Amino acid sequence: MSDFPSVAVIILNWNGKDYLEKFLPGVVRSSYSNLRVIVADNASTDQSVVFLRTSFPKVEIILNTSNEGFAAGYNTALAQIQSDYFVLLNSDVEVISGWIEPVIALMERDPLIAAAQPKIKSYQHKDRFEHAGAAGGYIDRFGYTFCRGRIFDTVEEDCGQYESASEIFWASGAAFFIKSTYWKSIGGFDADFYAHMEEIDLCWRLKNKGYKVMYCPASTVYHIGGGTLQTESPFKTYLNFRNNLILLTKNLDPQKRIFILFIRFWLDFTSLLKFVADGKFQHALAISKAHRSFLTNIQRNWSKGTPDVSSFNNTGFYTGSIVWQYFIKGRKYFKDLMHCP
Repeated sequence: MSDFPSVAVIILNWNGKDYLEKFLPGVVRSSYSNLRVIVADNASTDQSVVFLRTSFPKVEIILNTSNEGFAAGYNTALAQIQSDYFVLLNSDVEVISGWIEPVIALMERDPLIAAAQPKIKSYQHKDRFEHAGAAGGYIDRFGYTFCRGRIFDTVEEDCGQYESASEIFWASGAAFFIKSTYWKSIGGFDADFYAHMEEIDLCWRLKNKGYKVMYCPASTVYHIGGGTLQTESPFKTYLNFRNNLILLTKNLDPQKRIFILFIRFWLDFTSLLKFVADGKFQHALAISKAHRSFLTNIQRNWSKGTPDVSSFNNTGFYTGSIVWQYFIKGRKYFKDLMHCP
């Protein structure tokens, strides 16, 4: 029997054979002693499963019957796995030796730590942070997400400025560590999100209960990004805007919800006009579609949004407006926000 907590690394795959071929060998070589590596396949049609069975016979495979998206796909897979820790790892992530141990050691020190992420850097530019996670996720009062090391499209070079383990608001789904007891108690992902921001919703639900989410710089992974939905995909724009409204509805203090949603609708309309001005009409239509979908399902989403915020852990919650600071004040870097409400 191992002295180390059991860890299951679960890679959700959909037609990602090329990524598995490139990055799975590094995951399998991970040095952590009490480890299972599992690929949960979302009904791929690209011979991913055949490749796994022939090339990685020791890697466990879970076969989902359909492409359920990121959120439901992981829910289905993790319901079948017993482990002290779950690590949700994107298929387009390169790991290095010893990437698991520091995060588990950090999380073991404090029972209030529910989730964590490593430092996430760009696979293509290894001296820079990566958009989806960087050095830990934050959120402003209007639901706009950003990271230490990445605000909107400004991505920082890693110069050792974020080398302290610290509490954040949300951990990236690209390399998401969570204690399985908290995953189960919180109910996993909200499948209605399909993809994008489901990990932020899960972290916010944990924070509403007083738990901690951490960033661990002693571990680094390298992420390609955009492996399933490209940045320029109108469907991704639709999901981001729709899911952000659901995120706010579910998790905000009920007394502030209507006001914040009202402001967000007008801010989203500004984004729509910007897309039109730039000639990106499909993206403008995606925002309109996101609003229609949200309003069509508002009763369903509203019924989820009755959080008890009396224990809310607000570390990582930025009480100002990141849009105002970035676009109006010109503050592009995280260090510039520290004294700006």
